[in-house]
Amino acid sequence: MGKFGMAALAAMAAFTLAAPAQAGVLENFQVKFGISGILPDESGDPIDVDISNEYVPSLQIEYFFNDHVSAELLCCVATHDVTAASGTIDLGEVTHFPPTVTLKYRWTDFGQFEPYVGAGVNFTAFIDSNPPAGRHVEYDSSVGPALQAGVDYRIDEHWGVNFDVRRIWINTDVNISGDITASDEVDINPWVVSTSIAYRF
Repeated sequence: MGKFGMAALAAMAAFTLAAPAQAGVLENFQVKFGISGILPDESGDPIDVDISNEYVPSLQIEYFFNDHVSAELLCCVATHDVTAASGTIDLGEVTHFPPTVTLKYRWTDFGQFEPYVGAGVNFTAFIDSNPPAGRHVEYDSSVGPALQAGVDYRIDEHWGVNFDVRRIWINTDVNISGDITASDEVDINPWVVSTSIAYRF
């Protein structure tokens, strides 16, 4: 699972164990721990790129303003393999941290099913680049919009399961130096598909 997955799991456990003592503070919160597929829909200008799909642990923290309106933060860390020019240029691995905040509206008149839609903003920081020896690759941070749709299935008052799909727009300028010198503007624009266990306080 790695250190980031363990940190997310520890955060969820801390929230859950704190619930009885902090019910008055946390009663409007829901946390979800699960797996997210980061599925880039990438393109580059002027150089085409290919970015691998990855599946990583993810944590979602949601605050309810009322039964219908909430705000949610999605956190995960993913490492992708990157190539360019139809696979002829190896750019190694890149690790990014893409927290995404959305404002959501849910429907509560379908029994245990609570479908919702949301819109918000993503910030992506590229926190590590590991290209082949003799090559240096830098990625600029990105800010862009995000949309989501999904459903919570309520098992009981506290526990549930979740399925969620997000479309996130990520654009970065990539600068390559060393044995190759080039610049590229890359649209990553991933679909993020998540399935999670939910706990509402």
